Amino acid sequence: MTTYRLGVDAGGTFTDFILADQTGNVRLFKALSTPEDGTHAISDGLGQISEALGQPVSAILANTELCVHGTTVALNALIQHKGVKTGLICTAGHEDSIEIRLGHKEEGHRYDGQYPPAKMLVERHLRRPIRERTLSDGSVREPLNEDDVRAACEFFRREGVEAVAISFLWSVLNDGNERRAAEIVREMLPDVYVSVGTEVYPQMREYTRTSTAVTNAYLGPVLRRYVTRIDQYFRDQGAVTPVRYYQSNGGMASLEVMASRAVNAINSGPASAPQAAMHIGKPFGHENLITVDMGGTSFDMTLTHGGVTNVSKDIDFLRYRIGTPMVQVETLGAGGGSLAWIDAMGVLNVGPGSAGANPGPAAYGRGGTEPTVTDSNVVLGYLNPEYLLGGRLKIDRQAAYDAIDRVIARPLGISPEKAAYGIHSIVNHNMVSGIRRVTIERGHDPRDFVLVGAGGATSLHITALAREIGIRTVLIPKLASGLCAFGQILSDIKYNLMAACPMRLDGHASLDRIERRFQELRDQALTLLEKEEGIHRDRVSFSRGIDMRYVGQIHECSVSIGSLPVNADTIGEIRRAFDAMHEQLFTYSEPESEVEIVNIESIALLRSDHAVRQKIPPGGRVADALLTRRPMIFSADGSAIDAPVYDGAKLGENDELAGPAVIEEVTTTIVVDPDWHIRLDASGTYILRDQRTP
Repeated sequence: MTTYRLGVDAGGTFTDFILADQTGNVRLFKALSTPEDGTHAISDGLGQISEALGQPVSAILANTELCVHGTTVALNALIQHKGVKTGLICTAGHEDSIEIRLGHKEEGHRYDGQYPPAKMLVERHLRRPIRERTLSDGSVREPLNEDDVRAACEFFRREGVEAVAISFLWSVLNDGNERRAAEIVREMLPDVYVSVGTEVYPQMREYTRTSTAVTNAYLGPVLRRYVTRIDQYFRDQGAVTPVRYYQSNGGMASLEVMASRAVNAINSGPASAPQAAMHIGKPFGHENLITVDMGGTSFDMTLTHGGVTNVSKDIDFLRYRIGTPMVQVETLGAGGGSLAWIDAMGVLNVGPGSAGANPGPAAYGRGGTEPTVTDSNVVLGYLNPEYLLGGRLKIDRQAAYDAIDRVIARPLGISPEKAAYGIHSIVNHNMVSGIRRVTIERGHDPRDFVLVGAGGATSLHITALAREIGIRTVLIPKLASGLCAFGQILSDIKYNLMAACPMRLDGHASLDRIERRFQELRDQALTLLEKEEGIHRDRVSFSRGIDMRYVGQIHECSVSIGSLPVNADTIGEIRRAFDAMHEQLFTYSEPESEVEIVNIESIALLRSDHAVRQKIPPGGRVADALLTRRPMIFSADGSAIDAPVYDGAKLGENDELAGPAVIEEVTTTIVVDPDWHIRLDASGTYILRDQRTP
């Protein structure tokens, strides 16, 4: 009996489906996303899978051992401010902490008096002060005033509030008041979504905890309705195992966890790309990877060093402070739909505005009239001038040419070909600047990394990006445009259990207390994992992290200590690891200075079986894959050269060719620049290498 794994990644334009069986056969399917009801896109995708396999959907789902879903529902709700009406219960006097924001202004706007404030997710009149006070040692100075909580609930009921966030000062050291307040809210408002600060983010930092609890409440009902509908849909279609949902921390979780922790789904989609990249790089011994994903509106970048992907906490995401762990994804407004325009100084710009999916680029023939990056790639000859997606998407080359000519070329007094190359070069430069941010600005030399291409548009630009930044090896899987969905079926169930544990590491430090807290977090994780179904429990592993800082510092460093216990024999090693991390991040350390612990974290992984390996049949006749030749432009003078175009479906294991050339896969197009060489590996990955002398 054939068994399957199914990854479903719902993006803004397309919903990607990866179906893998135990023989190594991996297939990619795409359906147009339906934001109004995600089940419509899923129905379309499952229909394509059913047709391809010649089996009813119910039979396929009955034999699916793992189904993982990544979604942009929470992200889109936050971007568009379409969450629910939310109330906040907080310590009296701290109603405005989410608006004061520690006095912080985003980079680039620090001295801009005209920069508008962030839109508040809780209106001022819905922030209700509660008389209570816990001190920094965990003692209660003023008991909870329950009448204040009840009055707030009555007010919320009259205002039609759908979600309530609760965050009290120093609750991480004594959560009694928060827990009691939550009991009252749930009793008086049984249909309201409740987000408790110490449950969502049980670590130090009052502003971060409050902001995280508020964001979780604002998005919670939206995501809960979505995952409940998706789960029921799959069950109705014959699914036996429960659907799991992808989290921003790079792991899977159950419906129940996602419904209560909506904030963990904000970056659900791109968070799975590094997992797929590590799987792709492993056969070639690559552990330093930069994964780049260019879609219709954005360009996402993640960095993996030594097999470990960067994970961040306490960051500003879309202008809202989020404390929970998230795979560190840098995003630019640079996609295939990014608009090209000329500013008041007569300078050509690309992005961040986008034509989106509707009307889309001019070449799509859906009413778009403004030139985009996609239109430039059509004019440069890189994209098929007649259709994409195996013929499902028609291309109007003349419309692309006319848009660039009218908006860019004629105003600048240059040819449309030169204008198209200019658009292509500028968007490449923007993306290179982003890659430098995730490497050089974090102490890494990009030349020590391999570039991994994901997304449908990335492969049109990737050799140019690599050449400009000095990377000489590029990996592009045949599944590039569905890489996030592929990463989902390769991932583990992952829980990040956190706690505050403030303590100076002096001669009076209670190391036993730290170890006990780690053991408590481990027990909490095991309780969560006991509720999971369908995955072997003998694959559970734990790792530890400690947030530390020099006494007097404002920000701390996260130090991974693996499974190391905390005791008198190991604390010296832990301290040295902190000094080393501080030096890597900030170029200096102070081994003689006193250090304090702020927070601790236990990461629980319930490992799945990662044995999914695509197998490409032997090749040997590259000439048979030649489709045509067409003029392509690879230089700023706009001159074209006649370059070959190959059908990727007809290339086999170890087939290789030299640039300039284009390889057309069904869902992506690979541009091989001059002086680059490309070979198709048996694993289904194209390996591109710069042939120029270093």
